[in-house]
Amino acid sequence: MTALRLPPDFTWGVATSAYQIEGAVTEDGRGESIWDRFTSFPGAILGGDDGSVACDSYHCYPDDVRLMRELGLNAYRFSVAWPRVLPEGRGRTNPTGLDYYDRLVDELLEAGIEPFVTLYHWDLPQALEDRGGWPVREIVDAYAEYVEIVVARLGDRVRHWITQCEPWVIAWLGYGSGEHAPGRRSEHDALAAAHHVLLAHGRGVEVVRRESPGAEVGITIDLVRFHPLTESEEDAAAVARADGLRNRWILDPVLRGAYPEDVVDRFAAVGPLLEVGDLRLRTILNPGHTPGSTSFLLEGSPVLFTGDTLFPGGPGNTQSPEGNFPLIIESIDRRLFTLDPDLLVMPGHGLDTTVGNERPHIQEWVDRGW
Repeated sequence: MTALRLPPDFTWGVATSAYQIEGAVTEDGRGESIWDRFTSFPGAILGGDDGSVACDSYHCYPDDVRLMRELGLNAYRFSVAWPRVLPEGRGRTNPTGLDYYDRLVDELLEAGIEPFVTLYHWDLPQALEDRGGWPVREIVDAYAEYVEIVVARLGDRVRHWITQCEPWVIAWLGYGSGEHAPGRRSEHDALAAAHHVLLAHGRGVEVVRRESPGAEVGITIDLVRFHPLTESEEDAAAVARADGLRNRWILDPVLRGAYPEDVVDRFAAVGPLLEVGDLRLRTILNPGHTPGSTSFLLEGSPVLFTGDTLFPGGPGNTQSPEGNFPLIIESIDRRLFTLDPDLLVMPGHGLDTTVGNERPHIQEWVDRGW
């Protein structure tokens, strides 16, 4: 049997999001989130479940940290609940909510566990959704105000920040298909939401760098690698459409400072209104998104899309095979720039790393530079 070799500074961690684990949704001044509202809709969630109790981590976080320490983990990615900090989304701050994250960070550090803080993991305050949510441009200013409050409070101890978790999911599942909160179904709203999430990312990076100098800051982007089912021109075109909307619509603004022209042309009639300077270097395309100065978080999931069930616009079939993870990285590395392997954090959400009939050892990923 091949020995599993990992470098001594390898980081072992786990990840959560606030709504999935905290519970206590009506306690200590927390405001309503879009997921609180969405889960109350009949039929929205299988079994009618909600996050009102969840894992009760709001009360049980010392036990959670103890379990992480016993597992030998040295990193924990968690998210801050925006409505716990700003119940109305803007304006009045809830000091009790900030105190909770203060205690959590201190508990982690005392246990030798490095906190990785996600600033937004889908739980928009319902008060902001009532004013239009992510499709409305004013949300960007609200997000920047929220980030400033959180980083000013925790930035003296937190050295790793994630601005947004999976912009495509926020925009297209929340505002396009309606499968996620807030459950809206509008192509225009989804496109506008995606743009504003990316603008908010850029503003958030600026705030983190100002309030917590020297901290690492990046964005979590979920990616899918597509292959044509056949060698036909129709299937090749389907791959280009799927990749454009699912991957390049998010990657290109962050890493190149421009939206992909083919997708812009496709959605010209319903696309978001861009303002002068939106894609300038210090807004979405941050100088930190180059090797040596920021972390870039990637996720991938094996899926199968046929026809135009998710990507309208023409015939053709695409597939994303099992074991797509190396192909995703290869594609980004080839099309954008050479990524610094020291700056990659690889979450395993929904990922099957099976290649053929063999499951590679973690060391194989390490040997590839992860």
